[in-house]
Amino acid sequence: MNPLKIYNSLSREKEIFAPINPPYAGMYVCGPTVSGETHLGHSRPYVTFDIVYRFLQHSGYKVRYVRNITDAGHFEEEDRDAVDKVAIKAKLEQLEPMELVQKYTNIYHDMMDKLNVIRPSIEPTATGHIVEQISMIEDIIAKGFAYVVNGSVYFDVTKYAKQHDYGRLSGRKIEEMIAGSRELEGQGEKRNPADFALWKNAPPEHLMRWKSPWGEGFPGWHIECSAMSSKYLGIPFDIHGGGMDLLFPHHESEIAQTKIATGLALANYWMHNNMITIKGQKMSKSLGNTITIAQMFSGDHPLLEQGYSPMTLRFFILQTHYRSTLDFSNEALLAAEKGLQRLMNALDALNKLSYKENAAQYKEEENNQVLQLMNSCTEYMNDDFNTAMAMASLFELSSKIFSWKNEQLAIASIKKETFELLVKTFNAFVTDIFGLKNEKENDDSKMNGLMELLISLRKEARSKKTLPHQIKSGMICLLPAFS
Repeated sequence: MNPLKIYNSLSREKEIFAPINPPYAGMYVCGPTVSGETHLGHSRPYVTFDIVYRFLQHSGYKVRYVRNITDAGHFEEEDRDAVDKVAIKAKLEQLEPMELVQKYTNIYHDMMDKLNVIRPSIEPTATGHIVEQISMIEDIIAKGFAYVVNGSVYFDVTKYAKQHDYGRLSGRKIEEMIAGSRELEGQGEKRNPADFALWKNAPPEHLMRWKSPWGEGFPGWHIECSAMSSKYLGIPFDIHGGGMDLLFPHHESEIAQTKIATGLALANYWMHNNMITIKGQKMSKSLGNTITIAQMFSGDHPLLEQGYSPMTLRFFILQTHYRSTLDFSNEALLAAEKGLQRLMNALDALNKLSYKENAAQYKEEENNQVLQLMNSCTEYMNDDFNTAMAMASLFELSSKIFSWKNEQLAIASIKKETFELLVKTFNAFVTDIFGLKNEKENDDSKMNGLMELLISLRKEARSKKTLPHQIKSGMICLLPAFS
């Protein structure tokens, strides 16, 4: 079996995964900015890294998975004035900022739970780690790579780039960054347009503010992740993940500021998932093609022909390698719906099959094919988490399972140990690694629970010779009439 290889965005090569302290592995993934409803684009990174988390655990690693919540404003100052998303939305909805943050954090958790995304080991918030962020900024200032202007603190990118390989992760050159934003020079506080904020002075109307050595203000976007990841995983840690849209400026800035603050690289492996597009375009509010995950489930959006179940969306994501673009369409989701059902039917059929030894029916070629397909599932996942190819192997195995079921065979065409391994492997990949659930079973269990409640009400009514209000109000039709 080949070792696990991960495509490292920093080296642009697949590298053998060698954790710093095996069998322990540390992974940090940039979480959501909770200033609005969780949308379709959020599903890709969190399902992707849920698979990474699950497969690492399946492979025997003890994983500490840290995924943050950005609740301190998430402003961007590149080519525009600082925008505090949380504060703006709080004013619009007439809520306290932390009330709004809690509202959208709850929605985010609910959507992730529906998608069967496992909660991380630690879920730190930016507002809960202001002290750590201020301490890291003080270290950077003390080392001469940040400067204070009017209560704001900026990282000196130009000075850093003279001594370090700035832009290596994103492939951008400092000269091109400066040239591309030269028209902004002199319009702000920064010495150079490529510099980024570590701390921003809070104007009087700013809702979220904290005391600091430089006055009342709020942290920059990039410093939050450096402070939280280093606190819970140490420096360096194994895997840093996120969407491809975070390569620059977010992850590039994380690398630079952490290098100065600690003298060390932030992470050994950088993983980035590609985007979900709609008709080849990135989702954006200006194009009117942003779909929330709740709308995906309900079908309440002009671009949707119907609602799609959580497992259909999860399956849709897994059909494509995480580094490839995934284009949304109703046709693709309908195909995913059918593919999911076929896979779950195969799982159900396999778990109901029984094995009976029959030497006359044994086929060595088929036995070897089954073993090869099972091994290929793990091999593909070891090749940079290639869920698409692993899924293809599962579908080939599904065809064999259906043929055994249709021919009413007792699986004597393969060895008993091969059959037992197939049951174990197929179940592990579908449910434990891919995280897929049979939603029909969930619906059936809900209906069974309802029926049990109605039966108990019926028994109570019989004993009291009265008709309960709950049954009178419309549910009686599910039960036979009283005799």
